[in-house]
Amino acid sequence: MIADRPAPDPAVDSDDAYANTPYIPQGSTYPARWVERATTFREALTAAGRARIDLAYGPAPRNRLDLFLPDADCKGLVVFVHGGFWKAFDKSSWSHLAKGSIESGYAVAMPSYSLCPEARISDITQEIAGAIDHAAMQVPGDILLCGHSAGGHLVTRMVCQASPLGAATASRIARTVSISGLHDLRPLLATRMNDVLRLDPAEAQRESPALLVPRPRQTVTCWVGAEERPEFVRQNRLLAETWNGFDARMAIVEEPDRHHFNVIDGLTEANHPLAQALLVG
Repeated sequence: MIADRPAPDPAVDSDDAYANTPYIPQGSTYPARWVERATTFREALTAAGRARIDLAYGPAPRNRLDLFLPDADCKGLVVFVHGGFWKAFDKSSWSHLAKGSIESGYAVAMPSYSLCPEARISDITQEIAGAIDHAAMQVPGDILLCGHSAGGHLVTRMVCQASPLGAATASRIARTVSISGLHDLRPLLATRMNDVLRLDPAEAQRESPALLVPRPRQTVTCWVGAEERPEFVRQNRLLAETWNGFDARMAIVEEPDRHHFNVIDGLTEANHPLAQALLVG
């Protein structure tokens, strides 16, 4: 049974804290732009024989991933997990974000996953672990995890001690970058969005990386745009500061002049500091 939402604090608009589009100039135009750039990039790699599209990693209809390959010897595997508050988008909007990693010699896997309300967030956690395990069997070497927004939550959830990842896969993870990640899910209980997410207090506690212990010797960068909504800046800082108390190498970056929708663009440039944080550390 889904718990009732906590009574909202009249001084705080819980939904507005997570509303990005109204605060970004021409914010509503970004999804179409992402699709256009992703389609162009994906079609070019497919024509070059360097894209494996819609590989099944599990039984659900959305358990599919795209794998993009470099044009030389592969250094390892990058896995990018998209955002959308666990209830929107799929892998097809983000293919272009593989560009910087591929140019640096890495294969890039981009999974879709089941969405709320058909799935719970805990189910999505299990699916992403399955996607990473599957991709890891296709590509040898180090594994680098990166995710945006809800995807930032999912990749940091993978490097917790309570991760559902297979032990062999987990041992290969060299670096994790959470971009504008949501690391404490408890505030979402007070949002109207939770009518779709169906979080209850127990699941919010169980699935919040900031409330969990990281696996030993993790290297994690928490990256956010300095112009993002204050809640995303707070959540970014929260994980970095919390996990600093454990056996983890943490970094925190608030990139100037970036908001929630363009903070990911640095992944398209191999020499951009965001791509370097993922690929070099």
